[in-house]
Amino acid sequence: MIKNYFKTAFRNLFKTPLLSFINISGLALGMAGAGLLLLNIYYLVSIDQFHEKKDRVFKVYNKTSINGRLSCHDHSQAPLGPALQKEYPRIRQMARIAYTGKQFSYKDKKLQAEGYYADAPFLNMFSFPLITGSKQAVLEDRDAIVLTEKMAKKIFGNEDPLHKVIRLDNTRDVTVTGVLKDVPVNSSLKFDYLLAWQDNNNRWDFYFANTFVELNSAGEKTIVDKQIADIVSKHSKNEQGSQVFLHPVGKMSLQGNFDEKGNPKTQSEIYFLSVLAVIMLFIGCINFMNLSTAQSGKRGKEVGVRKIMGAVKRSLIVQFVTESTLLAFLAGCAGLLIVQLVWPSFSAMAKVRIAIPWHLPAFWLSGLAFILFTGILAGSYPAFYLSSFKPVKVLKGVFSNKGSLITPRRILVVVQFVLAIFLMNFSILFRKQANFTENREMGFAKDGLVFHSMTQDLRKNFEAVQQELASTGMVAAICKTNSPITRVGGALSGLEWNGREDNKYVSFGLYTTTGGFVKTNGLTLLSGRDIDYNNYKSDDVACVINESAAKELGFANPVGQTLKEDNRNWTVIGVVKDFYQNSPGELAKPVMIRYGTDDGTINIRMQAGSTLQGIKKVEDIIKKNNPGYITELQFADEDVARTFQQRKNASALINSFTLIAIFIACMGLLGLTAYMVEMRRREVGIRKVLGASVASVTSLLTKEFVKLVGISVLVASPVAWLFMHLFLQQFSYRTNISWWILPVSGVTAIVIAIATISFQTIKTAVANPVNALRSE
Repeated sequence: MIKNYFKTAFRNLFKTPLLSFINISGLALGMAGAGLLLLNIYYLVSIDQFHEKKDRVFKVYNKTSINGRLSCHDHSQAPLGPALQKEYPRIRQMARIAYTGKQFSYKDKKLQAEGYYADAPFLNMFSFPLITGSKQAVLEDRDAIVLTEKMAKKIFGNEDPLHKVIRLDNTRDVTVTGVLKDVPVNSSLKFDYLLAWQDNNNRWDFYFANTFVELNSAGEKTIVDKQIADIVSKHSKNEQGSQVFLHPVGKMSLQGNFDEKGNPKTQSEIYFLSVLAVIMLFIGCINFMNLSTAQSGKRGKEVGVRKIMGAVKRSLIVQFVTESTLLAFLAGCAGLLIVQLVWPSFSAMAKVRIAIPWHLPAFWLSGLAFILFTGILAGSYPAFYLSSFKPVKVLKGVFSNKGSLITPRRILVVVQFVLAIFLMNFSILFRKQANFTENREMGFAKDGLVFHSMTQDLRKNFEAVQQELASTGMVAAICKTNSPITRVGGALSGLEWNGREDNKYVSFGLYTTTGGFVKTNGLTLLSGRDIDYNNYKSDDVACVINESAAKELGFANPVGQTLKEDNRNWTVIGVVKDFYQNSPGELAKPVMIRYGTDDGTINIRMQAGSTLQGIKKVEDIIKKNNPGYITELQFADEDVARTFQQRKNASALINSFTLIAIFIACMGLLGLTAYMVEMRRREVGIRKVLGASVASVTSLLTKEFVKLVGISVLVASPVAWLFMHLFLQQFSYRTNISWWILPVSGVTAIVIAIATISFQTIKTAVANPVNALRSE
């Protein structure tokens, strides 16, 4: 019996090759689109799952009320980890990490790399396997360094790296005590090396590290959370509003953000990708259903004959599901080929850093289950529809629903276009939001602003560099800061000021400079002046704040106000216009620019109209005064562009999936056209014999399809508007839903639908009526 089902399926497959090709290709596109999205989801949920102790190692978070809202972050203070381990017996061990970027020198090689300072237990808590060395001992020595295999290869080539000495930043030597396997691509912690923990800072108001703790068991988390909640306020009078809690490392990527009640939020990207995958698969399946039932006139007689010969409804259902599963299998194979072909581009744009796991049995089992599910889903409606035909009626050519106003097939096409139009609306809005953030007012002059990290050589030769750059006539201003303006260099909280309300805390993004910050970065000074320690020695306790900070502090006239920090009072000498900081979708946050000698960056403002030759000359001057280090200029406009690139990539991907969805939906419409034309073929022949023109016949056939798409527009528009409104709420800095988005999507869908059905309807309208009426 099963053999007969497959034989019949293959015969039907080759009987109508064009329809079979459209059927398989439409389903293949839907399955490929869903497959790509499911692989993306697989990557996201796999991040950090390789750690053996993921259920009992926790990241320490801080929860506090900032600017009137509850805020959670994973930055912690250096003394927090040791205090947790010392004061709470349920905490077995702790490890802190702090990001660092270093230049490595070995013999004649110099290269820049990024890594962490880490406490010795770090490798015992996390599953980053060592190739050489002992997990317990490799980071115990203060001058120890552990390299990844890839990093060791870059520095030492084929030499044995163990016990080799590396020069860091031309200031200190460290010894290689171990080599790690390369960090897995699905790790949220990325590094090329680990250095033994160095920082002995005991300040409880300086947040710069990440702290991890290991409990005796995962079930102790709730108890420990209650015990440690007030540890920061117990140790620091300036941090009374801060509370500490734990979050599993296995969820620190997938649920790294928290809502206003402090509850973890799963990445919205997971939900969006899941919905999009369902839409892609469902559109492909609807397409399959429509094309299958479009041939009902031909298959109906087959059903009638089979029923007269004794076939029961169940066997017919099995037959049609078998056919759909066979087609789904062929479509699945084509879909896998499509996935393989587009995966390099897709993974690069979506930042999915894994290869397709062809080698895993689970991948193939999941793929077969996916194909079987798709086959049953796609074949369910045709199977039940065709198997329900009455033998006497179908053999006479009579179908029960041919005159019905509402049929399941028409409903499915409406649903299909509702989904496609929904995606069209969303893709337009997403692109609009991306453009809105990209074109936002920066608040500083990014063009012509150049950075370079401050090395020991540049620190020693800074005055010479300053003079040489000024003498070129190509540089307008220079300043030293803790970080470039495009990357907030630190955070500060716990300040007090006159008029401060009880339990009112303001968190500041922190920049430090010795002077010239406003001029060099092209900020707009609203009142007061810039920091200038060379001319005003009292500026060692001066600060400049932005508009948002002045508003949060409640200062009507900020200049001259005092901000108190422990035993130092900072005097506000200027206010600048808000400027862009880190996230494109966030409003400007309070910022303090204050005097400080933490000079991690040289900032250079080029004269307007500077050429590449001028920039090259600047680079040559820095290189001459920076002989022991790598010289590499960074540009503010490129730095800003990188923060927007992910949104551009996401927009391109959404547009691509939208186009695929529209294409598949048009295939579905083509299927309905074929069905309707087949059902009305004789009617068209009679009308033409009676004198109907080609235009009137075409209009007759097209009008119904346009009506269906019009209904889709009416249904999709309010749903899309509601979703777009909810989507925009996740951005503090957001665009509006323009009035034209809904009508543009609707008109576009109608135009595409007309273009799709025109070929079939015109072909039918111009056909010789004799061919349609011959059987009569």
